[in-house]
Amino acid sequence: MTALASGLRLRDDFPGVGNWHYLDSAATAQKPNAVIDAIARAYGPDYATVHRGVYERSANMTLAYEAARRKVAGFIGAASDSEIVYVRGATEGINLVAQCWAGTQLKAGDRILLSCLEHHSNIVPWQIIAEKVGASIDVVPLTQDGRIDLDAMRAMITPQHRMVALAHVSNVLGSVLDCRRAADIAHMVGAKILIDGCQAVPRLTVDVRALDCDFYVFSAHKLYGPTGIGVLWARKDLLDVMPPYQGGGSMIDKVTFEKTTYAPAPTRFEAGTPHIVGVVGLSAAIDYVQAIGLDTIHAHECALVAKARTALESLNSVRVFGPDDSAGILSFEVKGVHPHDVGTILDETGVAIRAGHHCAQPLMRHLGVEATARASFGIYSDESDVAALVKGIERVRKIFG
Repeated sequence: MTALASGLRLRDDFPGVGNWHYLDSAATAQKPNAVIDAIARAYGPDYATVHRGVYERSANMTLAYEAARRKVAGFIGAASDSEIVYVRGATEGINLVAQCWAGTQLKAGDRILLSCLEHHSNIVPWQIIAEKVGASIDVVPLTQDGRIDLDAMRAMITPQHRMVALAHVSNVLGSVLDCRRAADIAHMVGAKILIDGCQAVPRLTVDVRALDCDFYVFSAHKLYGPTGIGVLWARKDLLDVMPPYQGGGSMIDKVTFEKTTYAPAPTRFEAGTPHIVGVVGLSAAIDYVQAIGLDTIHAHECALVAKARTALESLNSVRVFGPDDSAGILSFEVKGVHPHDVGTILDETGVAIRAGHHCAQPLMRHLGVEATARASFGIYSDESDVAALVKGIERVRKIFG
């Protein structure tokens, strides 16, 4: 791995990229050889279950599994690895908090505060709980350039708001939330705040204690790790009052037919045989990005987004969404052309983008569109990807006149 003055040069680390112009990293990131090799070893010569085996290989895998928990804690600035819960992904993490904290702490008349730009996974779980307990949901609007409007949030929040859930980085607009200010506003009325960090952890340094949030979730597969594994961080005092999310092996203290007692957090929330190899892959992914440096990654992606934004905004028929300093993500429309057609034509030229509502239908309605095209960058992206994207959009314009 090398970083040159002209940007990162890491494509050779990613066998899934090659000469392909992959601009869909916000959906899922390609995997570096370091992660692939770690997964192969974990499924091969190192494979064994964790926590239950008395034989050496199981003991070694258990050590690696729990070492990864400590690594995750350090990666996001947690006070302790006992605050780290392994989940299948951010979606499960949000659902766990909705069911096990909000579902037991909220009552009829309480309110939940979301924003206009949230991913469906940070909307639907709260709707389910709101309907179950009789709570209501309010929506924070956006600023003109597509940021969560914290001045509006400050004006609309009330003591009836018990939970606030916001995206750290928008998966559509790339806008970055001032998490600390949002947390201060939430805590001003005694509300808890959950931050969806899926798009943040691959490119921003995260310190949950400095952000002063109460819950933070992210998925490994957007962090150059495997699918099926993610992290819920929560303050220890909050985890301690939350009942189990699922029942089964591992999460128990003592089981009888008369009564079962549960293990302390985080084990209480990790029923069954875990995604052992996924955890190993997540650990390798953290090592990989930390070796490069998140500040370096963020600067690299910002430079590419800025270059792409400037080029697309120079085209009269292209409308670009979001703030000028969007983090790694650029959504746009070619006027008169459906985003799916844009994506199909770009695919013919070897450029892969996302086209659709991006699991953010309320945001699409706010923008006045049914869907957008979205280019999202990663550490393997370079200026050739920007050039190919712009060339492909010019071809779209020619085809549709």
